[in-house]
Amino acid sequence: MTPGRGFASLYGMALPTRPPAPDAAAHERLYRTLRQQVMHGELAPGVALTLRGIARQFGVSMTPAREAARRLVAEGALTMSSSGRLSTPELSPERVEELAAVRAMLEPEMAARALPRAHFALIERLTAINAQNTEAALRQDAVAYVRTNLEFHRALYLRAQTPAMLALTETVWLQLGPTMRAVYARLNRREPPTHHRMILAALRAGDEPGLRLAVRTDVTQGLRHLAG
Repeated sequence: MTPGRGFASLYGMALPTRPPAPDAAAHERLYRTLRQQVMHGELAPGVALTLRGIARQFGVSMTPAREAARRLVAEGALTMSSSGRLSTPELSPERVEELAAVRAMLEPEMAARALPRAHFALIERLTAINAQNTEAALRQDAVAYVRTNLEFHRALYLRAQTPAMLALTETVWLQLGPTMRAVYARLNRREPPTHHRMILAALRAGDEPGLRLAVRTDVTQGLRHLAG
């Protein structure tokens, strides 16, 4: 092969791409599913998990189960003991207060950055999600309550266009998910907090200080129950 033909074969046409390995695709699907389950409180605090059990439940081999668990441990969604035992996190009051402080710093800022892009369609979507959150509270469905609460906040923060801040916030939500589920279930709350309505009112009015205060209050007062 001449140099010219060699360069033509390398640069004159696209090289074939390899499809992802089956284990890689299975690992990503499993990781996202488990991550969502933990974040939304579908698993209670301190639930013991095994790689073999995860693999059997989701119909995958041990390799994607191991890789998904490794990523979730790194994010704080799962904990691993010195003996290799996996479990969902059980948070101390001090840890809850620390995570609440992180939320109180990040979330009002994202809400404020989203405000200039908070048009009618977004406010209508947030109102609809809040109605689902209210229904979950009336049904005393703690998992649906956590899920719709986080959906409400995430829909707003996506308009901030701050992916790094949102990623950090979701890591905090991930660590808090099982604990939020347990506390809301224990509270037997039949009425949703009023702070979502305050957030919606501030968005309609274009009131940035009011929006920051409403988001901060929503975050800190909700997590006060977790630290108690």
